[in-house]
Amino acid sequence: MTQKGNLFKGQKKKTIPPNRHGKASHTRKGKRFVKPSKVTKDIEADRELSKFINHCNEIKAASVASKDGGQLSILKPNTDPSNSSEK
Repeated sequence: MTQKGNLFKGQKKKTIPPNRHGKASHTRKGKRFVKPSKVTKDIEADRELSKFINHCNEIKAASVASKDGGQLSILKPNTDPSNSSEK
């Protein structure tokens, strides 16, 4: 099979410079998140909406956890002095 190098005309291979003077090459991993330069009203409205939704979800979870017979509960370890001394 022949190598078809002329298919990808726009892509170039990165070449290592002949002398980097001891500097290690760095590789970028993943996509960079770039903050928008201007905060628009839509972005601000979305941010306020997400804050409100998160706050409501936290209140609902806290109320479910604090109810009697709630599914979520805080467990406290047994501090029985008779069991701890018989080890």
